[in-house]
Amino acid sequence: MGRGLRRTSYEVDPESGLFEPEYVNIFGVPYTFIPHEGGDGPPPRPIPPKTRIEPVPEQAEFEISWPIVLRIDHEYRPLLSLDYSKLFPLDLNAYETATLAEMAPVIDSKPDVTRISEIDLLELARKFRMQMIAFEVARDVYDNMNPTWKGNKEYLLAQLIALTERFIASDRIRITPVLFAEDDLRRRLVLTLNMSKLVQHLWEAIRFENASRLVPIFDTERPIRSTADMRTWYTSKPTGPTQKSHINQCVYDSTWEEKAAFELDRDPDVIAWAKNDHLGIEILYVYQGKVKKYIPDFLTRFASGTMLVLEIKGQDTQQNRTKRGFLDEWTKSINTHGGFGHWRWDVSFDPADIPDILRRASGRSS
Repeated sequence: MGRGLRRTSYEVDPESGLFEPEYVNIFGVPYTFIPHEGGDGPPPRPIPPKTRIEPVPEQAEFEISWPIVLRIDHEYRPLLSLDYSKLFPLDLNAYETATLAEMAPVIDSKPDVTRISEIDLLELARKFRMQMIAFEVARDVYDNMNPTWKGNKEYLLAQLIALTERFIASDRIRITPVLFAEDDLRRRLVLTLNMSKLVQHLWEAIRFENASRLVPIFDTERPIRSTADMRTWYTSKPTGPTQKSHINQCVYDSTWEEKAAFELDRDPDVIAWAKNDHLGIEILYVYQGKVKKYIPDFLTRFASGTMLVLEIKGQDTQQNRTKRGFLDEWTKSINTHGGFGHWRWDVSFDPADIPDILRRASGRSS
């Protein structure tokens, strides 16, 4: 019974947003734990056939390899700077920030609701002046940069405090509604309760703009992987055969990706490509204080030797911009190393722009 109730597929039905139903008949004498489904209602919908996805020997000439980067060490310039005009604005919504908290002592792992006391968070804002907010943010950014900073630590902290004060006073922080943006007390409240976002936003801007050298740290056990390492897997999603890919079928998560696969196969300068599905190309990035994994969509090799990481993105968000910042850092670190050829990246915001992206990456003028 335990094996019978294990799912064989975890693909989500795009119409219902749920897993496809799977059925199993269990026989036993006696067995009354779960009644057998049948007799009433229509028969269960048949499970759609699965497509086998795997690298195939007859297309081995299109094998693509890539380095496995565990982290990227930064060597910063001694004098830090920040171009605030190029800094993406940070949007903070006061309606999404809690302004009241209720606290109660916990007895036997349960809160004693009869002894709840209210804490007005506006009192917190009265205690946190702008200078204290700037110092707290600068301190957390300092903790992130300190391990790789080679200069004087006190000088680093002094620079970060100055950059933070300018950032907090700039128009790069957009608070809604306007009442919270114009009222000093409420503005300090929103900044105080969103301090982790301030730290993340400022740290990303500083590290991307002030790194003089990026040093990729590779996986010592398996520093290089390729499409040949992909294990066979099965899918019920739409697929199509490939011409210039080591993988026999390309899995389409959207018609946009189907368009991209078509253009990759027909472009004369593309000599190999692969959809990054079960390949294991992952780029670590930090968003809102949490380390996440970013999985780009396509990897392409051109006749010139250039490698292109292509991302399909219909809607742009702050998190997507953060991903691209770390992707840019990832490609720059590989280019700095120099042992894996020249890498670049691009993003398709419209299906019609894919041919132009491939043309630019290949170096073809028209």
